[in-house]
This record gives sequence, C-alpha cells and structure tokens, in this order.
Amino acid sequence: MTMTSPQGRTELLRPDGSPVRVLVVDDELSITELLSMALRYEGWRMRSAGDGQGALRAAREFRPDAVVLDMMLPDMDGLTVLSRLRRELPDVPVLFLTAKDAVEDRVAGLTAGGDDYVTKPFSLEEVVARLRGLIRRSGATDRRPDSVLVVGDLSLDEDSHEVWRGEDSIHLTATEFELLRFLMRNPRRVLSKAQILDRVWSYDFGGQANVVELYISYLRRKIDAGREPMIHTRRGAGYLIKPAVS
Repeated sequence: MTMTSPQGRTELLRPDGSPVRVLVVDDELSITELLSMALRYEGWRMRSAGDGQGALRAAREFRPDAVVLDMMLPDMDGLTVLSRLRRELPDVPVLFLTAKDAVEDRVAGLTAGGDDYVTKPFSLEEVVARLRGLIRRSGATDRRPDSVLVVGDLSLDEDSHEVWRGEDSIHLTATEFELLRFLMRNPRRVLSKAQILDRVWSYDFGGQANVVELYISYLRRKIDAGREPMIHTRRGAGYLIKPAVS
C-alpha cells in the first residue's frame, strides 16, 4: 500500500495501513542517528540496536519489515546475527553495511543470505532507495497490481511515482514521469509530438515541438543509458516505447 503524506512524500505502508518498520543495527551512534532521521522523514518507524544481542531482542519485539545490519558489531559479527535473525524472521530483507575495501565481507554477506549491501561511507539517499526496493520486492507492502505499468524490464508505479529498470531505481522529475507514463500506457504505439504535447503539457501543438524532443532526450539518458534502448524515434511520425531487444 502507498500513501502521499501531507509534505508530498510517498510513504510505503504495511497492508494494515501502519508505517513500514526498519531496524538499524550499528554500534556507531552517529550512523544510527543519521539513518533514524532519514527513515523517519520517509514516514517509517525505526528502531536501533548497538550490538547483536540487542538486535535480536529488538527484532522479536519490533517485527521489522527490513533490517540494516553492520557487518562488524562488538559482541558478534553480522553473519551470526543474520543466521539467528533468520530463525525467527525468515523472510525479512537485510541490507548489510560493510567497509569500503572489505570485498570478502560483501561476498560472505550475500552468500549467507543477505539481500543487498552498501559500503561505508554511504549516502542516505542510496540507503533509502535500496531499502525501498527490498521492501517493495519482499511483499511487505500491499500494492495494487493495476497501479504498476510494465514494459519489458521497465516498471512505473502510478501510486508511488517510483520507476525501475530491472533492479535499478530511476529518479524522474514530475514532467519526465508524466511523459514516461504516457509512453508506457501506449506500448509499441507511435505517439506524435502533437499528441504528447496535448497529453503531457496540456496545450495544442504550435511551434513547441522542441520541448518534446528535449524531454525525450532526458528520458533516454535515464532509462536507456548503458542499456539496450527502449525509447525509439520514428522520423516524421513520433516516438514509441517497447521492450528492449535481448
């Protein structure tokens, strides 16, 4: 389930309408405080623990929808915590925090059943984006199937305004989102510049075709960059979107 907050943010909610719950496990107070601020800004409930034993107690009481887990804790390592955590919450997604140069830790964490990782130092935006992806894919939130448009490996959620190409989250401006939504509602159909102007910008065609070309180029940079293209030009006719050729 999704909901737009009074501040305009889209909140992920549990099926019962309550906020998503995230448990953060790290012995560095500065990290837990920063993550607490970022997660509460998302509208989520958050609880923290500074060691493995505290994490296991909190998980039993809090029943989180996702866990952010440091690999190095004072009383036990993150892999041990993960193993014990899985006994009680087998499906909860776990995002590991690892040292930047600890490749073996990242490999071990994913091999042991961790779902994703970020390296320290990290950006709060990246942690939130990765958690959103994990929570979304875990099924912890009840999403209306008809709110999601899918073309090939590209998906667009009309409720949450989230866009994904495969496993990658893509940030779009409001206008870029509306343009992509119009294209995805009409897959494989060539849409003229006049049609796009009328639908996305809500005014008639009249010498403003360059704005369509400009925003198509913006979308291509975000959707197609480094990937098989999905957005295509039909010269003299318009634009269309279709699944990438594998």
